[in-house]
Amino acid sequence: MTKVAAGFVIFRRFTGVIEFLLLQTSYGEHHWTPPKGHTDPGETDLEAAYRETKEEAGFTKSDFKVFENEKFTLNYDVKGKPKTVYYWLAELTNKNVTVTLSNEHQDFKWLSVQEASNLAKYEDMVNLLNKCHTTITEKYNK
Repeated sequence: MTKVAAGFVIFRRFTGVIEFLLLQTSYGEHHWTPPKGHTDPGETDLEAAYRETKEEAGFTKSDFKVFENEKFTLNYDVKGKPKTVYYWLAELTNKNVTVTLSNEHQDFKWLSVQEASNLAKYEDMVNLLNKCHTTITEKYNK
């Protein structure tokens, strides 16, 4: 049975530079990832993405804008079992909110696409970050 998770690739551009939020896990290999988590029974993928972002980064729905038509899917194996993760592109719009980490993470960084790609351990995450950056610059550049 495939595990399903959902989250947001959150970016901000308050200084004119596009920066992505990555969280460092406090378990396993301490990899860096956008906020995401498993969907609960009866919960939609988008509801799970909002809930997990609140739990892992402290952001509420009013802190960011979700581009619901910009949905990306990653498929990979974790410990030999299939996992599907759905990510939506989201822009932090509240300049005053700060990241509040849960115990699942030990650090966070706002990074350029190049810096984020350097920290992201997995090729599919690097590809996702680059796809998101291209989407922002081609479709949503102010």
